[in-house]
Amino acid sequence: MDANLETEKLVKKPVHPSQLSPNQTSNHNVRHFLLNCSSTTTPVLSILLQPFKWLQMLSSQLNASFVLGIFLVHGLSQGFSGSYFKVVSDYYWKDVQKVQPSVVQLFLGLYYIPWVIKPVWGLLTDLFPVGGYRRRPYFILAGALGTVSATVVALGGSMAVVVALGSLIGVTAAMAIASVTIDACIARNSIEIRSLAPDLQSLCGFCSSVGSLVGYSSSGFFVHHLGAQEALGLLAVPQALLIVLGFLFYETKSSVRSGKKAVEKVGVAMKGMQETIRCPQVWKPTLYIYLSLALSISTQEGQFYWYTDPKAGPAFSQEFVGIVHAFGALASVAGVLIYHKFLKDYPFRKLLSLAQLLYASSGMLDLIFMLRWNLILGVPDYLFVVMEECVSSTVSKIRWMPMIVLSTQLCPIGIEGTFFALLMCIDSLGTLSSKWGGGIVLHIFHVTRTNFTNLWLVVLIRNMLRMGTLALVFLVPNAVQSDNLLPSDLLTKNSTESIDDESLQLVSMEKETQGANG
Repeated sequence: MDANLETEKLVKKPVHPSQLSPNQTSNHNVRHFLLNCSSTTTPVLSILLQPFKWLQMLSSQLNASFVLGIFLVHGLSQGFSGSYFKVVSDYYWKDVQKVQPSVVQLFLGLYYIPWVIKPVWGLLTDLFPVGGYRRRPYFILAGALGTVSATVVALGGSMAVVVALGSLIGVTAAMAIASVTIDACIARNSIEIRSLAPDLQSLCGFCSSVGSLVGYSSSGFFVHHLGAQEALGLLAVPQALLIVLGFLFYETKSSVRSGKKAVEKVGVAMKGMQETIRCPQVWKPTLYIYLSLALSISTQEGQFYWYTDPKAGPAFSQEFVGIVHAFGALASVAGVLIYHKFLKDYPFRKLLSLAQLLYASSGMLDLIFMLRWNLILGVPDYLFVVMEECVSSTVSKIRWMPMIVLSTQLCPIGIEGTFFALLMCIDSLGTLSSKWGGGIVLHIFHVTRTNFTNLWLVVLIRNMLRMGTLALVFLVPNAVQSDNLLPSDLLTKNSTESIDDESLQLVSMEKETQGANG
């Protein structure tokens, strides 16, 4: 209905694009996109073609190679690798290293250390070009680190826990470096064309969910047929593709600065971040995001050990565990679509309040499963756990999307890559606190590899903390998601030099030919 109204306005009052501001030009092109979708095809075909035309519109607005970069990093490096890594590493610690669930929970927190230091990667990519390039070398670095780390853990045989943990942290570090490199470009484009900020996060969420679907679907199969340790070696393949990506991507070569100049720029960036984070419009929502993540303590490892226990739990097989997570990834895609179609125009505070309430309520499904009330209701374990995973994944994605959009809207121009990395660092600290907090609570209540008596109580505590987070939602601005949240002077204060072209372009003979003909 909204799209039709916008189309009618466009038809009634045609405006030449040259008369519009950059932000209005984006809205003008989006309206043309909606008009084309609705007028040139049948209704059914229009629905089927709409995602492709949406991608075409984003490519024309933001550069097709930038969209491709999102697919490769968020879809392959984070989506597929992250989901595959999650399942396979759980089996590695449980079956190969035979570690207690509370200890694994602490290990999961260590995985987030490379994400916590994302501002360091952001400073490197923003202020320390390599050979005049600010993005390409860091894709290559990420790919090399991830490939070596995955290969070491797969071929290392009987490894000490410390060596295995270090190798797995190396894999997560590769994901973090690639993520901050592409996120710097996403942050800048979200600032320059604010009306497309929700669309960019929808695209990132969609790519990540589809990649997760493939990763979860295949993880159980490879663990069963190769073994957990050997299956980890397959992570070297997507990481090696990041090396190829680094060589293929083209970006405008920036002027090489002296070491003294780079150090001065670091000082300016640090001062700019300090001034920005002290702004109430920034620190309040940032504090909410951290607390909402940290207070939702993770019970992941306790539940995983219980799921696969042949005596106390339902004894799910390796393949079925992967299938359950695959259904969750598919539900995450649904969450992205729901957000994109119905929720992206809601004010931040209203949407996050609703999402947090649903998030706390959905956690009660875990409690029902722990107490086996599903069997009393006549619902078999395999069906109930799939339903629970789908509901939880959908709600989690709906809750996460506005948080990311909010983070992109808090970044000032000039240090957007570094500051967005800082915000993601704070998010990672929240997740790390959640993992470690969950590990401590599991230890306190004596949840071990074979004792799950108090696991239901840990899940209940987690749900109560989720519900309590609703009391903090006043920290979130009651603004529409496309609004400018920063004061105008702070928004551009840190832009102390001419802006380099941030759009990443894939080297293409076809494009070079078109340029020559033009």
